[in-house]
Amino acid sequence: MYSEKVMDHFQHPRNVGEIENASGVGTVGNAKCGDIMRIFLDIDDETHIIRDCKFKTFGCGAAVATSSMATEMVKGKTIEEAMKLTNKAVMEALDGLPPVKVHCSLLAEEAVHAALWDYAQKHHIEIEGLKKPKSDIHEGEEDEAEEY
Repeated sequence: MYSEKVMDHFQHPRNVGEIENASGVGTVGNAKCGDIMRIFLDIDDETHIIRDCKFKTFGCGAAVATSSMATEMVKGKTIEEAMKLTNKAVMEALDGLPPVKVHCSLLAEEAVHAALWDYAQKHHIEIEGLKKPKSDIHEGEEDEAEEY
């Protein structure tokens, strides 16, 4: 059963959409299992404050809700503060998730970090504690052919 907050963020998601000329974009997920999240960040280059954050998610209600909550949690924060976003914090802000949906909160954390990675790469800066995303999905890449 989902909490009222999860249902609210699923039925009325915040910050849906794209940011044109985004400072950083992070896409994570697995097309084969169905959940894909893309986070767009608009970051002030001088203050490193996240001015805006939007998302596009293809997935279940929990994936939409965790994306929505994660964008709310990092908007107005510095890069350093956004780096502290954890899947646990996202789950707590949503008053919990069913065990089979915990992976959605992890995707939200990874998507924010992937967008920060993209920003760091574009600006040739290093962000303490930030590692290259493992599950970054790039548009236009060919899927590996499956052999039978």
